[in-house]
Amino acid sequence: MKYTEKMLRDDALKGKIIVITGGGSGLGKAMTRYFMELGAKVAITSRNLDKLKSTAQELEAETGSTCLPVQCDVRHYEQVESVLEKVLNHYGRVDVLLNNAAGNFISPTERLSANAFDTIIDIVLKGSKNCTLAFGKHWIKSKQEESKVLNIVTTYAWTGSGYVVPSAAAKAGVLAMTRSLAVEWAKYGIQFNAIAPGPFPTKGAWDRLLPGNLKDKFDMAKKVPLNRVGEHQELANLAAYLVSDFSAYINGEVITIDGGEWLKGAGEFNLLEDIPQEMWDQLEAMIRATKKK
Repeated sequence: MKYTEKMLRDDALKGKIIVITGGGSGLGKAMTRYFMELGAKVAITSRNLDKLKSTAQELEAETGSTCLPVQCDVRHYEQVESVLEKVLNHYGRVDVLLNNAAGNFISPTERLSANAFDTIIDIVLKGSKNCTLAFGKHWIKSKQEESKVLNIVTTYAWTGSGYVVPSAAAKAGVLAMTRSLAVEWAKYGIQFNAIAPGPFPTKGAWDRLLPGNLKDKFDMAKKVPLNRVGEHQELANLAAYLVSDFSAYINGEVITIDGGEWLKGAGEFNLLEDIPQEMWDQLEAMIRATKKK
């Protein structure tokens, strides 16, 4: 059996209703696909409704399960409340919230505008807070006996890292919220856990973070003791376990899945110290060009 194979038994998530933010692409899509293969019914959110609809159709055809696409900017609480309302109207309840929506800039911090810094904080920390608060209030008010929140963080949430300071600050906040509410809301039957992935390259996100040949110049696999990056199914396997009933006694934990990367060298992007100032000018222009596509 290989590490790229599917881990849980058939129907392990049968009957579960799971909401995944940022579920239309990348790792969010990989996790959503596996949840559906295991019998879950899902709702996926992002700002791009066309992409959501395309993903939902694709995954429904692949898995035979149900996927509800709902447009949402998690930075706005009223939009999150609207997502909850639509999911409840469609499915009748929600069992799991997966806070996966994220944003990031790779840049020397002094080059960032206050607005750019705020954008990352708002998507990652404020967005996770908005979803957690809206869904948590509903679960508490409705006296739902069991529910789960799974947050996607990073290893630099606790080590820190240069060149991704807004993301590091925001993810640290999400991790603190995970651990805090794991204690405070356990009495309501709500479990909180987090996953801290290492390098799991996705075309869209990694092209934006490391455009052009930069991702070849800074090969993330070289920082990993196992000498490879992660496969999407590995992350999906872990996420599926943590949202399943098999993880009933795990609460307030962050599970690292990075091949030992952070132990080898704390600060995932500190290696970018080697980039000269003139190359940052070129990189900034490349990132702006990529964002316009």
